[in-house]
Amino acid sequence: MAPHPLQQLSYQETEIAKDIIISEHDQNEVILLREIFLQEPAKAELKKFLALEHAGSLTESSPRPSRLARCQYDVIGSDKIPYFHEAVVDVSKKARIEHEVVGKEHQAPLILSEFDHLVECVEASQEFKDALAEFELPEGFDIIVEPWPYGGPDEEDGNTRFFQGLVFAYDKRKGNADTNFYPYPLPLIPVMDAQTKKIVKIDRLATGGKGDALDGKTHIKKVLDHCKSAEYVPELLPNGTRKDLKPLNVSQPEGPSFSVTDDSLVEWQRWRFRVTFNPREGAVIHDVTYDGRSMFYRLSVSEMTVPYADARNPFHRKQAFDFGDGGAGNCANNLSLGCDCLGVIKYFDGVLVAGNNEIKHAPNVICLHEQDNGIGWKHTNWRTGRAVVTRNRELVVQFIITLANYEYIFAYKFNQAGGIDIETRATGIVSVVNIDPGKQSDYGNVVGPGAHQHIFALRIDPAIDGHTNTIIQEDSLPVPMNPSTNPRGNYYEVRRTPLETSCHADASPSTNRVFKMINESKLNPISGKPVGFKLVPPPTQLLLADPASIQSRRAAFAHHHIWATKYVDNELYAAGRYTMQSRTETGGVADAVARQDNIRNEDVVVWNVFGLTHNPRVEDWPVMPVEIHTVGLRPSDFFEANPAIDVPSSKNLESKLVNGAGVQTNGAQSNGCCNGDGVTNGVNGTNGAQEMRLPNLR
Repeated sequence: MAPHPLQQLSYQETEIAKDIIISEHDQNEVILLREIFLQEPAKAELKKFLALEHAGSLTESSPRPSRLARCQYDVIGSDKIPYFHEAVVDVSKKARIEHEVVGKEHQAPLILSEFDHLVECVEASQEFKDALAEFELPEGFDIIVEPWPYGGPDEEDGNTRFFQGLVFAYDKRKGNADTNFYPYPLPLIPVMDAQTKKIVKIDRLATGGKGDALDGKTHIKKVLDHCKSAEYVPELLPNGTRKDLKPLNVSQPEGPSFSVTDDSLVEWQRWRFRVTFNPREGAVIHDVTYDGRSMFYRLSVSEMTVPYADARNPFHRKQAFDFGDGGAGNCANNLSLGCDCLGVIKYFDGVLVAGNNEIKHAPNVICLHEQDNGIGWKHTNWRTGRAVVTRNRELVVQFIITLANYEYIFAYKFNQAGGIDIETRATGIVSVVNIDPGKQSDYGNVVGPGAHQHIFALRIDPAIDGHTNTIIQEDSLPVPMNPSTNPRGNYYEVRRTPLETSCHADASPSTNRVFKMINESKLNPISGKPVGFKLVPPPTQLLLADPASIQSRRAAFAHHHIWATKYVDNELYAAGRYTMQSRTETGGVADAVARQDNIRNEDVVVWNVFGLTHNPRVEDWPVMPVEIHTVGLRPSDFFEANPAIDVPSSKNLESKLVNGAGVQTNGAQSNGCCNGDGVTNGVNGTNGAQEMRLPNLR
């Protein structure tokens, strides 16, 4: 049977696409594959297929979108200069149907083998060896190079493709490959020309503090003598790990409540959606319905930029686009059972392009599991003492990426009340630079890194009971006391403003600003209002770089919390298709808004931007505790009542009571019960079935 149009490309399909691309070029040309992934069908075509699928009307003869593969690759001809190409291959017909020569106007996303080239070049560079000889390293230390994208190039850099390396020392004497090298940064950054594979310059870094010049290179020869070890792997911790922590297990003796078919379709608690994986966005959620009703067409993390605030050269370049530069999916972890996700787990695999044009399996890049997140809803009848309590069980789709020093954890969390949370967690090791002993810095905290920001963009493609939707900005505003509408001064107005044309907007917690995605043609029979979903944008700080700076110009999406645009096929990336060494954002949300499309009662897209301004603290070292941000999507007049009202409130019989001596007894001995099907103990410990005196209401 043919795969579903939204299923990601299989290993075999990816191999077919690869062979077609290679066959389309001259044998004298060298083809360097970068990415091959599913080219999702045009929405107009896919909507027809999904309508038949949801109606149960699909047959073997039903029209089916073609299986397409988007291929990104370099072609290196006789001039030895790589030219970036993109093509679309029809996998079923085994034919290339689209071809674009991007050329050198934009830089291609990086591949990890380019990082390998940088390390090799540094090791072979006499210039780097000479620079390293300026320092006297402690005995038993060796050098490690951490590759990084070059960032936003200066005007004098032209359009050359560069890579840079951060340099650290590590202590070989510990005999452990996982010893932490980040505490020992060296003030050198070698830069490689990717075409010639030569080190073209070595930036010497300023190590001064407050009061020193921006270009003041004041380091001493024994530049690491004031640096201290900071280990995190358990066997290297000076005092080992805690010994007083007892196991806390997640047990599902009857298995999970979800099901997965054809490795993409997930069904759970009236939810139905598909999960796919691609090298740029990682996990993507498609075709979300609840109890047969359409909610969202597509949900994804679109982009993330990390600009650093150190004004000293060359740190002004230090700005990664962690989805556009190299692809979040390409950096996805192989998740471990019992570590990254708990309970009964379903893993999803990916297919990626490795070095030497090799197609490889990427196992366990997404995990699916259920988790308890506290109380879902509760009410106690104070007259009878009966409490009904339900737990907030969530279904979690999670993936984790490692980007050199940092980790990011992304989770789509579906709950039984019809809501979705999209959660980001930042952790890992902060990026550090050397500072002279005894000094403080305006650009960071000692035993911590330079100040920086992590700014994320979510792409939310609503389909609220259909694809014709409107975005409403809703503010709760005070109304001056007046004799006609507010004589006592307690009334406030809820002002609803439909967004007519593509635009941007910002969070406003002082006015309780909410954005609602509604279907104006479908009214809730209870409230009479259009059915919809609401989004409360986190009012986090936006990009702080000066608007005229390259940092700012290449991340225009980071200037506003909300962008509202009209749907266009393949317009998926908040910062545009090409972010690698960009100087301006091209083809991103700012350009989409500039079209001034009509977006009322149209197929619309909402982009939510939020982030973390990370001014590090000592407690972020050596590995920072997770920093969590959550964006919630909540039904708003979509249902006729709380959809979780029928969630069972059964008692957890595994819970136990701990006495003062530490002896555990069965929890059934304690007062109170959360079983909604029976009578509980009264509020004063008496049986709730006994007659209670009620107030005499007259």
